[in-house]
Amino acid sequence: MGEGVGYMEKNTPFIAVEGPIGAGKTTLAAMLGEHFALPVVKEIVEENPFIDKFYQNMDDWSFQLEMFFLCNRYKQLKETVQEYVMSGKPVVSDYHIFKNLIFSQRTLTGAERDKYEQIYHILTDDLPKPNIMIYIKASLETLLHRIAKRGRPFEQDMDPGYLQQLIEDYEAAMSSLADREPSTIIMTIDANRVDFVQNKNQFEEIASQLKENLS
Repeated sequence: MGEGVGYMEKNTPFIAVEGPIGAGKTTLAAMLGEHFALPVVKEIVEENPFIDKFYQNMDDWSFQLEMFFLCNRYKQLKETVQEYVMSGKPVVSDYHIFKNLIFSQRTLTGAERDKYEQIYHILTDDLPKPNIMIYIKASLETLLHRIAKRGRPFEQDMDPGYLQQLIEDYEAAMSSLADREPSTIIMTIDANRVDFVQNKNQFEEIASQLKENLS
């Protein structure tokens, strides 16, 4: 029996927060983790040695960047399975493993994309999938404002056209996720109207809705 199958039988709450770059995934995941006293799994971003080169020249560095992210997320989720989910302990993550396909389908082409997708499925098909997804959607203007505010140097060279395409890719991916994983509860937050960092009441509303879904 694969680990993913065992996880679904145990039905342990596994919460993922997703959205395009700058949406506030890590911030919201940390806030929810603190609110519900849950461990938080955070993706490795700034530690990726290829990320600066990628934003300067996407064509030359896409495969290295995507493989680093895939291998590190696989390692994190495998450890999450062993330490939390398979032990019946709820956990919140600031990403869903499927985001690797969203980005790779935009950055990779031809044989490199085919090779990457083969490796992706070998590594991830038996990993558990979140049963609650919190999707933060936002306009390009909102994302650019948040990216500028957090001030990561490597993100300042980002092409707004690339970011706009990611927004559209996420919308399409969420629709396909609902069809592919019908048991997953998807909560959508409109970051253009909701500021869960500055507005305590709006965060409490998100937490209340999540609590209902957890029960």
